[in-house]
Amino acid sequence: MKILVVQDHLRSGGTERQSILLARAFAAAGHPTTLLTFRPGGALAGELSGVSHHSLLPLDLHLDWFAPRLLRAVSAAAPDIVLCMGRMANCYAGFIQQSSPGAAVIGTMRTGKPLPWLFRRSLRHVRHIVANSHAARQTRIDTLQLSAANITVIHNSLVFGAAIGDRRNEALRAQWGAGPTTAVLLCVAMFRRGKNQSELIDLAAGLPADLDWQLWLAGDGPTRAACEHGVAARHLSSRVKILGWQRDPSPLYLGADIAVHASSTESLSNFVIEAQAHGLPAVVYDVQGISECFLPGETGFTLSRGDRDGFRKAIQQLVRATPAEREARAARARTYAAATFDPQRHVREYLELFGRLAGSPVRPVL
Repeated sequence: MKILVVQDHLRSGGTERQSILLARAFAAAGHPTTLLTFRPGGALAGELSGVSHHSLLPLDLHLDWFAPRLLRAVSAAAPDIVLCMGRMANCYAGFIQQSSPGAAVIGTMRTGKPLPWLFRRSLRHVRHIVANSHAARQTRIDTLQLSAANITVIHNSLVFGAAIGDRRNEALRAQWGAGPTTAVLLCVAMFRRGKNQSELIDLAAGLPADLDWQLWLAGDGPTRAACEHGVAARHLSSRVKILGWQRDPSPLYLGADIAVHASSTESLSNFVIEAQAHGLPAVVYDVQGISECFLPGETGFTLSRGDRDGFRKAIQQLVRATPAEREARAARARTYAAATFDPQRHVREYLELFGRLAGSPVRPVL
């Protein structure tokens, strides 16, 4: 099968990492695969080794939606399968299907954000849809009245997992001033609206005065500067560390104790999945798909949005757990993440789906 993966830009987000992971895996399985982006470059452009890549634009105009000659490029590639990743690519998915009826165009649902009208239109025109969580699948069935038979759930694949023999990163902790008893709270996410790092800062600042804690925030994006100003204004620089974008965040997971997430826009959180793979318990606000990332009540806690007291109590409960309780929880988290988000299994699921769809007629508009 010839496979075309479409993504608007290789920014530093989880969907972009998934696009690269899948393109590599499809090619490694013997299927000619091309990753097509609207914009050139991007934070993850350096990760394209081994991936056939084509960009619609020779220069980056910083316009995510601008996709000149997209339909012509798809037609020239003559793919059997077109997998659209990200919001902008999915907005064009319906047009791609209509202009290339011989290809099976697959839309994806990987966000908890409101969907633009063109995205919703595409979901009614593409051959099939892949949702990255059962919650996302059910939401679209309920809100858009899509057929359940036309939506398959394939979870995000684990990108950064723990290696056998990995040990606690004491050197990194010492670098940022965290002592042996410091509870290091970690969030790895783009700084953008909906990820709510500012709320995590407020939550941590309200922890008991006698609790030794640090909050590590890794990532970059438009809301980073406001968070940095807020930390400085509140004199929290010794407690809150804004670490910037990390090409490989694995050392941070090995240096932290608890994963914390206040996002309101998830469908499935790559960060929480990766934290579980490294044995970190999670404390998160409830949002679409988040409870599929870990085992609530066993390997972490889910709190109703706005329940700041409950969020802080959950952190304190994890900090005060015995070493035996921590190790048991960490082992369960690692086992769950490795089994549920195994990339090899997910690639097989994609390829099996592609095989069923290739050559089948375009389904009618609902």
